[in-house]
Amino acid sequence: MITPVIADIVGSRQLPDRSSAQALLDTALAQVDADLPGAVRALRPIVGDELQGLYPSLPHAMATTLLLRLALPDGVECRFGVGIGAVGEVPSAAGGIAEGPGWWAARAAIDTVHALQSRAVPGARTWVAAAAQADADAAASAANAYLLARDQLVSDMTERTRRLVYGRCLGATQSDLAAGEGITQSAVSQALATSGAGAVVEGFRLLVAQ
Repeated sequence: MITPVIADIVGSRQLPDRSSAQALLDTALAQVDADLPGAVRALRPIVGDELQGLYPSLPHAMATTLLLRLALPDGVECRFGVGIGAVGEVPSAAGGIAEGPGWWAARAAIDTVHALQSRAVPGARTWVAAAAQADADAAASAANAYLLARDQLVSDMTERTRRLVYGRCLGATQSDLAAGEGITQSAVSQALATSGAGAVVEGFRLLVAQ
């Protein structure tokens, strides 16, 4: 099922240089689009700090949000609301307007991320919500159980470790990553082992295999 994603920039109003942050986000989006093609409509800025995109399946949407989290440098973060439900467009003089239960669910999901961050789960960044008509509450709950653990691992990683995990998700060897970072292979191995990267990488591989 076509899966809508809504994203926003964490703390966008407090960023010291909003324009530079947007440029970094645009670069990360382009990198993820190239490394994980197949989006129905890739995440793109809509208004203010909000982005919207459409993906061919829930696993594809979750894999994309992971890569984007890993690709972003320190100081620029996004939250993601993923919807399960029908999507469509309402025609207007300015072009089609995204509409439908899937989009409403994605909006509810990103509101849930906001609430989780302000309570007991500060590392939360991604949530899935199902529209009532989709009859997919069990699928959303299973996805969220995975996402809570995944997001906490990624939130605790350093910028370098995120780059290493991104590379491992795409199949780069530890030797290749060490050469790219100018560090030893043992340093790469240690960074991956101590960050829980193995679980994140294996989870990504399961997502893209579906």
